[in-house]
Amino acid sequence: MSHSARLSDYRAALTTPGAGVPAIFSVLARMPIAMVGLSLLLYVQRETGSFAIAGLVSAGSLVGVAAGAVIQGRIMDRRGPTGPLLVTTGLFVVAVVGVVLAVETGRPTAVIVLLGGTVGFTEPMVGSASRALWAHLVPAGPLRHAAYAYEAISMEVFFILGPAVAGLLVAAPWAGTGVVLGAACMTLGGVGFALTGAVRAVRPDDSDRDLLGALASAGMRTVALAALGFGVTVGFVEVAVPAAATKAGHAPLGGLMLALWSLSSVIFGVFYAMRPWPRAMHLRLPALVGVFALLVAPLSLMTSLLALSIGLLVAGIWITPQSTTHSTAIEIVAPRGTATEAFGWVVTAVTLGLAAGQSISGYLVEHVGVHASFLASSGAGLAIAALVWTRRGTVTTYAPARELVAA
Repeated sequence: MSHSARLSDYRAALTTPGAGVPAIFSVLARMPIAMVGLSLLLYVQRETGSFAIAGLVSAGSLVGVAAGAVIQGRIMDRRGPTGPLLVTTGLFVVAVVGVVLAVETGRPTAVIVLLGGTVGFTEPMVGSASRALWAHLVPAGPLRHAAYAYEAISMEVFFILGPAVAGLLVAAPWAGTGVVLGAACMTLGGVGFALTGAVRAVRPDDSDRDLLGALASAGMRTVALAALGFGVTVGFVEVAVPAAATKAGHAPLGGLMLALWSLSSVIFGVFYAMRPWPRAMHLRLPALVGVFALLVAPLSLMTSLLALSIGLLVAGIWITPQSTTHSTAIEIVAPRGTATEAFGWVVTAVTLGLAAGQSISGYLVEHVGVHASFLASSGAGLAIAALVWTRRGTVTTYAPARELVAA
């Protein structure tokens, strides 16, 4: 199977009959994905006056997303995406209303944290369903690889725009504006996507499934490990960069600098999909994590914000290639009938990695220094890249144990 794509393949994939309307609604549903959580954090902080409470709510939301991605994915693989997405979206609306009412009425912190976790858990996983839908719309090869690359690139764009919009809306007369607008956009997109003809036509695969689901595949576990390494590395940097900007007396530049590395990621991601490196998937997974981690290390030596910004632009080019590779690798390693859940595991691994990296980075920044956070980011990424390298032989087409015995 070819793992490269031309620019014409992007256009051909997006203009495939039946793909246009789901793609539009998918954009609506996924666009606020980085906005809802941050808007909730900023909203809680502004209303309670406590960063500690806001941080707990944010952590609860991340844990909810990590759990919800896998559970929703498994249900969609077994039931088809339409019903589960409609139910989840309805629960998401209830959860958002609940957390807003809890904040406005000054409920105890534990209640707000629990509701924040419920918001994350019930966020409709349109991204996982959208990624899985392409297997029903376009044939394996360059078109499908272009579709997966589009999913990764568009998601990176949303991660650039989401925080910026959230930051602007928190200054609105009511601090919860960003939460409500983001949730409304996600709800409209989720319902619209679920009801499109292409999505309703998807039928669950009746293959026998292992109790472990997607993780029954050793190769899938390797892909999840690579995704964890990516998330951990990014998590450290997402705390260290704003800390460096604050230390330099230019705190507002922190968010802009992070947007820069996302921007270089999006631009390079399009061209990387045309000529992915290394060509062999079992080598590509550890190589991308390792190169990314190596390019983060020099950030610890950069004493000016200008130099740090240039370093981020260089390191950032390896973000989208990893997201694209994770999606493409699932095509190889995931057991039959578990594509949506498999992508859910990638989301979960990245989310947990981000949470771990951010929490450790915060401690290092405060007690050691910003340079230590960048070095730890690089070290953690390289360590996980080494583990992925030792498991490279597992990145093969999955075959259940009973089939291997029969063969």
